[in-house]
Amino acid sequence: MSPAQDTLSQDTLQRLAAVVESRRPAADGSGGNPQTSYVARLLSQGPDAFLKKIGEEATEVVLAAKDAQHGGNSAAQQQKIVAEMADLWFHCLVALAHYQLQPADVLAELVRREGLGGLDEKALRKAQERAQGQP
Repeated sequence: MSPAQDTLSQDTLQRLAAVVESRRPAADGSGGNPQTSYVARLLSQGPDAFLKKIGEEATEVVLAAKDAQHGGNSAAQQQKIVAEMADLWFHCLVALAHYQLQPADVLAELVRREGLGGLDEKALRKAQERAQGQP
């Protein structure tokens, strides 16, 4: 990915996260209206609503990828994967907003993991969890 593409992707995520955040209902009545905003409706319904959507969208990504795997991986099938992945990422942004997190938090974690082998990183996390007394 070129530096320009990297900036574009970060900027896009930041702009979309800002829109999602603006739809988050606030205690003072500001924020999005659940009757006119899909995001506000999801957030007002609580975690079960957007977590269910994340599960549904993740399943749709898997199904689209399986269709591409078995159907020759055409341009239309690749576009279906992209569209479903966009839906999944969008709903993940809603979850981040609910938990008062930003895409930058996820990107920072990916940067932290950069250069670590996946198996090494997983072993390190397991060791840290055991040290903290987590199962």
